[in-house]
Amino acid sequence: MLQRLTSSRQPLNATLTAAMADSKRAFWGVALFSAIVNILVMAGPIYMLQVYDRVLASRSVPTLVALTIFLVGAFAFQGFLDLIRSRIVVRAAALIDQRMGEPVHRAVIALGASSGNAAEAHQPVRDLDQIRAFMTSTGPTAILDLPWIPFFLAICYLIHPWIGYLSLAGAIVLVGLTIQTERASRGFARSVSESGSLRSAMAEAGRRNVASTVAMGMRGALASRWAVVNDRHVDAIGQSSDVVNSYGSITKVMRLLMQSAILGLGAYLVIRQEMTPGAMIAASIMMGRALAPIEVAIGNWRGFMAARDSVQRLSAILSRLPAERGITDLPKPKEDLTVEAVTVAAPGATSAILTNINFRLTAGEVLGVIGPNGSGKSSLARVIMGIWPAARGSIRLDGAALNQWEPDTLGRHLGFMAQMVELFPGTVAENIARMAPEPDSAEVLRAAQAAGAHDMILRLAGGYDTSIGDGGSGLSVGQQQRIAMARALYGNPFLVLLDEPSANLDGEGEAALQGVVSQLKARRAITILIVHRRSSLSLCDKVLVLLNGQQRDFGPRDEVLRRMAGPAIVPAPSVNLKVVGDQAKDDRS
Repeated sequence: MLQRLTSSRQPLNATLTAAMADSKRAFWGVALFSAIVNILVMAGPIYMLQVYDRVLASRSVPTLVALTIFLVGAFAFQGFLDLIRSRIVVRAAALIDQRMGEPVHRAVIALGASSGNAAEAHQPVRDLDQIRAFMTSTGPTAILDLPWIPFFLAICYLIHPWIGYLSLAGAIVLVGLTIQTERASRGFARSVSESGSLRSAMAEAGRRNVASTVAMGMRGALASRWAVVNDRHVDAIGQSSDVVNSYGSITKVMRLLMQSAILGLGAYLVIRQEMTPGAMIAASIMMGRALAPIEVAIGNWRGFMAARDSVQRLSAILSRLPAERGITDLPKPKEDLTVEAVTVAAPGATSAILTNINFRLTAGEVLGVIGPNGSGKSSLARVIMGIWPAARGSIRLDGAALNQWEPDTLGRHLGFMAQMVELFPGTVAENIARMAPEPDSAEVLRAAQAAGAHDMILRLAGGYDTSIGDGGSGLSVGQQQRIAMARALYGNPFLVLLDEPSANLDGEGEAALQGVVSQLKARRAITILIVHRRSSLSLCDKVLVLLNGQQRDFGPRDEVLRRMAGPAIVPAPSVNLKVVGDQAKDDRS
C-alpha cells in the first residue's frame, strides 16, 4: 500500500530533500540580509563612540545632528532589511508546506491503511507543522547571526586586546552552555513527541467512539486514562522546559555579567588611560551583540531540536513510499477478476489471515462471501481492492495484476463500500463524486438513482448540497450507507465490492440493494457481496465460503448451499506466515 499510494516519479523523501534544498537557497538571501543587518548594528556603537569622544569634547551641535541623521538612516535601513528577511523566512516555510502537502497527505493515507494506528498516521502532519513553526520563529535568524560572533569579537579585540580576551572567554562559556543544552534536553524532547502522539491518539479514539462512551458510562474510566496520559505529556513538557529554561536563564545571567565585566574592565582601562570612555561604552554594546545570538539560539533550542527530529522522522516515513515506475495505461477492464493462490496477511503481521484463496469471476457475475466472524472476509476485501498487498499470489483484472495499474486510474474501475462507512466533510454530491474538485452533476444523479438514494437525498434539508460533518455527522447510519453505496457506483466501475451492505438498511434500503445488484448484473459488472446471513445469498450467482483462514468452498450458489447443508465442515488448522513489516497485527474481521 505504501508503494501504491505514491504518484511522484521520485522517492518522496527526495521531494522533502529538494524542498529543504530550495528553502536553503532562500536562506542564502536571508544570510545576505543578515550580513548587512549585522554590519548596520555597528551604527549604534559608532554613534556612542563619536558622541562620547568627539561631540562632548568639541561641543559641536552640527556634528551631533549629522551623526544622529546617520544613525536614524542606518536603523531605518536595518529595520527594513529585518522585515524583508523575516518575510523571506515565512515564504520559505510556506514553500516547504506547498511542496510537501501532497506527499504528507499520501503518507497519512498509507500509514492509516497499513497500520490503522491514528497516532502514527497523523505524525507526518505534526512533523510538517513543527518544521513550519520553527522556520517562522526567531530561531533561524538567530542561527544565521551565529557566524557573526567572531566578527564582533574581533571588533572587541581591536578596541583593546583585554576586551577581546574577556569577550572570547564569555563566548566560549555560552557556546558550552548551548552544547550542554542540546545534550540535556535531547531525551526530554523525544519524550514530549512520544507522549504527544499517544495523547492525540487517545483524543481521536474518544471522538470516534463518543456514542459508546456516553451510552455505556465510560466517561469516567476514559477520563482517568486520559488524565494519566495527559499528565505524562505535561510532565515531559515541564521537564523539557525546565532544562531549556534553566540553561537559558544561566545564559542570560552570564551575558549580563559579561557585559558588566566589560564595563568594569573598560573603566579600569580608562583609568589607566588605555581606552576612551566612548570606546568603553562601544565595547560593552559590541560584547552584547556578540553574545545575543547565543542566548536567542538557546531560547529556541527546543523548537530547533523538535524541527530537526521532525525532518528526520518525516524523511524516514517518506522513504517508505518509494517512487512508482512509469506505468503503461491499460484499457478499462471488462472481462474477469481472478484471484490466484492469494495469501492474506495484515501489513507487518507474522501470521496469515487467509491462505491459498483461488476463484475467478466473469463479467456480470455476483459473488457472495460468507463465513463466521474472524474468518477473514473483510481482510480479503482489502486485498481485492488493493488496500493491502497480497502476501502471496495475485489479484488480476482482465489478466493484469493490480500493481500494473496506476492507483488512481485503477480506483476509477473499482467501487467499494466498507463495513464501517466513512464520509468526508463536504456536500452529499461531493462525497458521491469521490471528492472530485468539480463533480459531474449528471453522474452524481445517476449514481444516486442507481443506489436508490435519490429520493432520500432530496428529503435532506439541502438536498445534494447538504453539508456533511466530519465522519458523516448529521446523518443516520443508514443514510450514510446509502450515500456510500452511491459513491461506490459513481463512474460505472467494473468491480464493485460491498462489505455487509444490508447491515444498517431498512426495508426501503434492502429493496434498493436488490435493485443495485440487478443493475450491476445488467451492465455486466462484477459484484462481490460480503454477507453474514444466508438469506442475502439470493442475489448471488456464486458463493465463496471462508472458515478458519481457509477457502472451504466455492462454486455456484445452489451447489455450495447444498454441500453446506451436509456434514459439518471440519475446521482446518491455522497457518503461520512470516511477513516482514513494521507492526504486528492480526486483523481477522
